[in-house]
Amino acid sequence: MKPVFDAYAAYYDLLYQDKDYAAEAQYIKNLLTRHGVPTDAKLLELGCGTGRHAAEFARIGYRVRGLDNSSAMINNANARKPSELADLLLFEVGDARTARLNEQFDAVISLFHVASYQTTNDDLRTMFETAAAHLKPGGVFVFDCWYGPAVLTDRPVVRIKRMRNEHIDVLRIAEPEIRPNQNTVEVRYTVQVCRSGNDRVTQFQETHKMRYLFAPEIQEFLRIANMGAPEITEWFSDSLPGLESW
Repeated sequence: MKPVFDAYAAYYDLLYQDKDYAAEAQYIKNLLTRHGVPTDAKLLELGCGTGRHAAEFARIGYRVRGLDNSSAMINNANARKPSELADLLLFEVGDARTARLNEQFDAVISLFHVASYQTTNDDLRTMFETAAAHLKPGGVFVFDCWYGPAVLTDRPVVRIKRMRNEHIDVLRIAEPEIRPNQNTVEVRYTVQVCRSGNDRVTQFQETHKMRYLFAPEIQEFLRIANMGAPEITEWFSDSLPGLESW
């Protein structure tokens, strides 16, 4: 099966060029430091995408091994790897549910809702087991996800995003459909691309199925994976999540 994201991997960085990867990496660094992980630690990133978080982690001093299920994403990550950080970064194709690297890390990181792409109980269980299998004793697992109480309170709506640079103009329409009996949202993306100097518009569609999670089930899946009780906080905050904490 073709991994999700393959079709628009070439436009991924443009669509998220306004995302503050450096600030997010610093936020994760503060979490790791608080739990005793040094800044020269080894990190495993599950779902590394094009490697932009990993590059920021490397700038802090971490050594990062990044896995992604999309070969197109990994190709982009390797192509854009900063030469001065090359010794700290390793990117390769790998599935967050099944990867076994015969190596242990000080921390396992999984950002940008990779956990929410695990839409079945087996998917989520095996992803957490992958994290547990690669952690040193006392290691830390950090991940984010769509938070169920907020998704059901502030329901997803149609969103349109347009980004451009000197080479291409990209328009993305996201049309969500909530599946309350499955705890999922199916987001149909329509992407239109127009290259500079060419009036031809290329269009393609992908559907991303996302699972929203609740604190008790997170606790249970971590227990099954023999990991400790979670510390659950709002993204970019030390506050407890609430009905607005997507």
